[in-house]
Amino acid sequence: MNLQHRIYLLSRLGEYILGNSPDWRQVVEKAGYENGWFIPEFVDSAVENIAKSYLSSEKLVAWADENHVPDRTNSPKKVGLIMAGNIPLVGFHDWLSVFISGHYVVVKPSSRDSVLIRHLAGKIEAWDPAAATRTEFADMLKGCDAYIATGSNNSSRYFEYYFSRYPHIIRKNRTSVAILNGKETADELEGLADDVYLYFGLGCRNITKIYVPEGYDFVPLLEAFRKYSFLSDHHKYKNNFDYNLALHLLNKKYYMTNGSLLLVEEPALFSPISQLNYEYYTEADKLTESLRNSGQVQSITGRGFVPFGQSQYPELADFADGINTLAFLNTI
Repeated sequence: MNLQHRIYLLSRLGEYILGNSPDWRQVVEKAGYENGWFIPEFVDSAVENIAKSYLSSEKLVAWADENHVPDRTNSPKKVGLIMAGNIPLVGFHDWLSVFISGHYVVVKPSSRDSVLIRHLAGKIEAWDPAAATRTEFADMLKGCDAYIATGSNNSSRYFEYYFSRYPHIIRKNRTSVAILNGKETADELEGLADDVYLYFGLGCRNITKIYVPEGYDFVPLLEAFRKYSFLSDHHKYKNNFDYNLALHLLNKKYYMTNGSLLLVEEPALFSPISQLNYEYYTEADKLTESLRNSGQVQSITGRGFVPFGQSQYPELADFADGINTLAFLNTI
């Protein structure tokens, strides 16, 4: 299978997603049954970005050219993927990277996100039965030539041990932050709401902490965040909100809220579901350097960084953790 044909199949997959057929709607509904956090609005947001940003024929051609993807892989390897399941199709970029490189993919999907990736791989097989050998699914990964594994900081230690003898990429917990200067427009704050709330804040590109200057007025931000007040109707999210609120009340800890989000001054980068941490800063340059060297930050949003409202819409070149997956695959 040459590169042109691989790109053709991928772009056709994007067209299928955007076609929003009854068949696809059933799959989206089934994914929601598998994982209660996968509400249709958020699945649609994730797959629409995949279709438009990842599966455009023009973008795929340019991406493959920039990363020296061969027309044919003379000795294709078997690459094992351990996927996370925190947001819809979070492991799709890894699968896409291996597929377009011409290698074979063995996927161990998360039990929380297996419906979508299995269906999309099945569509490619239906269009081209010869592609059936390109992707297989397994409950346990054995006999692969290389591995790409995504998990928690705890599970990553096991991955490092088990895959140490093979070429590998191991991804740990990451989160994203925003640096505000207090001059943000209403539109920018609404964009920040998307960065915080999409996927219930469960993704590594979700902003879990904001940095603000001394004297920052939080009222406009809390008002802008009301666009996601409907999340309070989601029982899993509401249970988390009520639990965290109760903790702060019992501990007599200061917080701010708009009824669907808790704003709490905390040094931690990671925040629990329904909570956004904040911290005051004085020197933006020192703060930026510290965040970039932390090893825990996936992206920084703000003026001069990732634009507000864009952290959840990565492009093909936005490799997780800044590790070029295609360059890695070219070396195995």
